[in-house]
Amino acid sequence: MPNCSQPSFPDVIASNVGMLFIISAQLFSACMYVSVKILNSLETPVHALQVIIIRMAVTFMCCVIYMSVGIPDPITGPKDVRSLLIIRGITGFFGLYGVYLALQHLSVADATVLIFLTPLTTAVAGSILLKESYSANQAVAGVCSLLGVVLVTRPPFLFGFIPGISDGGHMPEGTPAERLAAVGACMMSVLGNTGAYTSIRAIGKRAHPMHVLTFFSLWCTIISSLWMSVSNIPVVYPTPWGWVLLLIVGVFGFVTQTLLTMGLQRETVSRGVTGMYTQVLFAVMLERLIFGVMPSLLSIVGAAIIMSSALYVVVSGHGARFCCQTFVLICI
Repeated sequence: MPNCSQPSFPDVIASNVGMLFIISAQLFSACMYVSVKILNSLETPVHALQVIIIRMAVTFMCCVIYMSVGIPDPITGPKDVRSLLIIRGITGFFGLYGVYLALQHLSVADATVLIFLTPLTTAVAGSILLKESYSANQAVAGVCSLLGVVLVTRPPFLFGFIPGISDGGHMPEGTPAERLAAVGACMMSVLGNTGAYTSIRAIGKRAHPMHVLTFFSLWCTIISSLWMSVSNIPVVYPTPWGWVLLLIVGVFGFVTQTLLTMGLQRETVSRGVTGMYTQVLFAVMLERLIFGVMPSLLSIVGAAIIMSSALYVVVSGHGARFCCQTFVLICI
């Protein structure tokens, strides 16, 4: 019979603090996307690039204010990782913008499944580029998590041929050409996020988390502003309620990126990205609370698979035994 006195509860917390940061980030990320969904339903929609500019401007100002007190090189970052910080900023923009582009012509279900290829590609990139360990068990957990995402979202390109399975809200949006372009945008997001998360892990603790966020927000603001200028995209001045939603998106985005950066700096890529799948769980709960969407049996099964996979990675990551303290940690 396993000895439940080892490891202690504080040991379990300490060995998984990075994973807890990442899972917490997914909660704020889900809140942010709910805010974006409400924002897009307003009478005057705001262009995706303008949303990125406002969100990242808020993030940049928060980072500069925070680092102005005692953190060296607040704008330029540590000299030995500046190139990695630039890579994180540029690739992060394409990861973020790809999501917004995809959602214009894909349902949330389709886009979610395609974008959630990111944890798998990031784990492989970490194994190849950073020589981090990537066990077969972690690979199986990642694939199982992706299966859980598919069951939760039930995209019509997989379930549309089964009567009564695909939800009516998942009807195709746009022409086939537009949907194909949206799939390409998803792949751009996957590649961008892969580069961003891998670079964060390569930076490690050689830079403060605020340095990473500063470069990300700065490059997103610069590229989005140039893109809007070159493309002659008009600036939309939303209603006061729209400005409130934009501010909420900015705050939630800042908290999300802060927690995610702190988590990825403490975890291997393969372990850390598994925790990102929990965003689907939070999204399902928020849709139930805010929009009154009742999850189906398949959604519940998929959520259970996602949570079980994340639990397995947490428990097995540092050789911890599954005992009563570990179970309590997962339940809180």
